[in-house]
Formats: sequence, C-alpha cells, structure tokens
Amino acid sequence: MSTILLPAAGAPAPSTPSVPRRLLADLRVALPVSLLAGLLITLATGYPESLYEQLVYSVWIGLIAFAMVDLARLLVWPQPQRPAHQWLAFLGLMLLASLIGHFAGIHVGAFFLGHQVPSLADYPSTGRLSMVLFTFLGMCTMTLLVEYRERVARIRREHQEARLRAEVVERQALQAQLRLLQAQIEPHMLFNTLANLQGLIALDPERASRMLDQLIQYLRATLGATRADSTSLEQEFAAMEAYLGLMAVRMGARLAYRLDLPPALRNARLPPLLLQPLVENAIVHGLEPKIEGGEILIEASAHDGLLDIAVRDSGLGLSANTAASRAGGGVGVATTRERLHALYGERAAVLLAPAQPQGTIVRLTLPLENPCPSAP
Repeated sequence: MSTILLPAAGAPAPSTPSVPRRLLADLRVALPVSLLAGLLITLATGYPESLYEQLVYSVWIGLIAFAMVDLARLLVWPQPQRPAHQWLAFLGLMLLASLIGHFAGIHVGAFFLGHQVPSLADYPSTGRLSMVLFTFLGMCTMTLLVEYRERVARIRREHQEARLRAEVVERQALQAQLRLLQAQIEPHMLFNTLANLQGLIALDPERASRMLDQLIQYLRATLGATRADSTSLEQEFAAMEAYLGLMAVRMGARLAYRLDLPPALRNARLPPLLLQPLVENAIVHGLEPKIEGGEILIEASAHDGLLDIAVRDSGLGLSANTAASRAGGGVGVATTRERLHALYGERAAVLLAPAQPQGTIVRLTLPLENPCPSAP
C-alpha cells in the first residue's frame, strides 16, 4: 500500500501574477487586434500602398490606448463583477484613453516613419475624431477579449481547485475506510487470545505464561505496523511468525507452520496485518475443528509486476459445514478483499479455493510496489 499524501491544510495558494506581467500578457492580445484594425482602415480607404504606414500608426495607437485602459482595469477595477456605475466610469476612461492614445500614437508613429505631425491646434478634425471613435471600439473589443480570456482561465482554475478538493475528500474517506477495516481485525484477534489466556491461567499456569510471552512478542511485532499505512513483506512475515508461535502454544503439537519468503521480496510494500485475518481464518475454520490438526504454509512470489501471497492449510477444507462461513470470510477473507479493493481496485484479487490433497488455500494478488531486492 502506498502512503497517501494529503495536501497540507495551511499550504499557500498559488501566487497571482504581478500587474506588469498581466499587462504584458494583455498587450499580446491587443497587438493582433491593432494590426487587424490597420488592415481594415487600409481596405476602407482603398490605398493598399499605405498598408505599412497604417499598420505602424494602428499598432502604436492601439498599444498606447489599451495600456492606459488595462492598467486602470488591473489597478482600480480588478474584480470580475462590476456594478453599473463602475462600468460607466470604465467606459468614460476608455473614451478618454482612446483620445489620448490616438494623439500620442500619431506622434510616435510619425517619429518612426519620418512624417510631419499635426499640432494640437490642428489636431481636431472630422477624420481624426472618427478615428478616435474607431479606436474606442477597438478598446472595447480588446477589453472584452482580455476579460473573456481571464474568465475562461478563472473557470478552469476553479474547476481544478474543485477537483483537487474532491480528490482530498476521496482520499480522506479511503483512509477512514481502511482504518475502520483494520480496527475490525485487531480487537477480534486480541479478544480471542485474552479469552484463551484467561482459561489457561487456572488450568495450566505454565502454558499460560508461555502464551503471554508469545503475545508480548506478537504485539511488539505488530503495534508499530498498525500505526503505519504500509509495511514491508519481511515485517509482515515476522508478525505472522509471532502470531503462529502464539497459536502453537495454544494448540501444541496439533499446529505446524512454515513461512517461505524469497530474499528479493523482503522489502516489497503491502498493507499492514493483511495476512493475519487469513491465518486466523485457517486456524479457526480449518485446523482447530480437525482432531489431528495440521500445517499452515505462507509463501510469497512475484511475476509480471504482481505480488502473489498464498496462505495454505491442511485442515478440513471447504466442506459443506464450513463453506458458508469461510466463503463469507467474516473479518477474514471478506475484510481482506474489501481492503485490497479499496486500495487497488481491479488490480488486486483474493481467491479462495480447495488445496491439494486437502485443506484450503487463499491466494492474494496485488501490485508489486517499491520492490528493493536485497542479498540473503
């Protein structure tokens, strides 16, 4: 099981670009609109040979006027929603910026083209005033394009934030579900052991003392793992060896066990205490009802990027009187299946089948995560 990392509660929000950066980005929108305006003026006047001059004048007029409008928008009216009186003031500013931008753009363009510029007294004319109005319409177009672009970006950002919040909630719900399933395992095993220990204290104190020693060893092997989101396969096998040692004190010669862990899989990751309910299931339903008892074998292998763990017992098997309880699983097979499904979905599986020549085998298949081969 991979550790699930949740965003920190106090993580800073992404910083908003500075006003100069936003202004430069908006001017990249104003530039093509200004070029288009120059082209339209050339087509309207019918003098294609003046296209270059018209483009130079149009670019300077458009950039100067829009820089004034956009700078005021970013500093004075940055909010996306504006009341009517603010829109009226904003339109008035655009009209004023169109007049100033046209006059300044004419002078800057004339400087680059080497043309004579009109004086302020000669500036007012019907043609120039019509161009000021045309510039105003260009300012409205540029502003609408910039605000539409910002609105689309804002919607995308809000959708992304909503998706991130949904992922956080989903991960928190998954963590809570796994903690609940894990909590169902621990008390079940401890209560059974303490009940057996209570009975042995009066009947066989020496055996009760050995069981208590084994219980302490088991708790030492598992308490650290229960607080973690994942454990290594080596730690899981060590916990199962301690648990089986505890059960061997209770069952005596009726219980034998073997654990087979290849050295290359010692550091493979998996959910903690994943095997304990399956081993307990094998003992309670397979070996304890059998008069002569039997053996439990736990073995691990890997193939095609998958980790395969088998818990095999030589008990009664899936007979008619035990099939219902073992197929349902209780806190055994069913709990393990729920945990794996919550973590890995369809990438994991739990198979319960008869073992040969007798008994039952539970085979777990899950993704092989963080393998770190080590020397034996």
